[in-house]
Amino acid sequence: MLPEHRGTGLGKALLRQLAQVCLERGYTRLEWWVLDWNAPSIAFYASLGAVAQDEWTTYRLDTEALKALGA
Repeated sequence: MLPEHRGTGLGKALLRQLAQVCLERGYTRLEWWVLDWNAPSIAFYASLGAVAQDEWTTYRLDTEALKALGA
């Protein structure tokens, strides 16, 4: 989100809409990722009741490793 849009309620509105879609479809959770250093976003998500899932580690293959595995 662009800095000028922070604090306007857009992020909360988006997450509220996504939560409504999840409930309408019978989903039991909504998940997303945030970088560890992004303290303002982490605080915002926590204020909504979101809980960090620290037991998971994200892995990525990119560039040369992706090429090597896919060759």
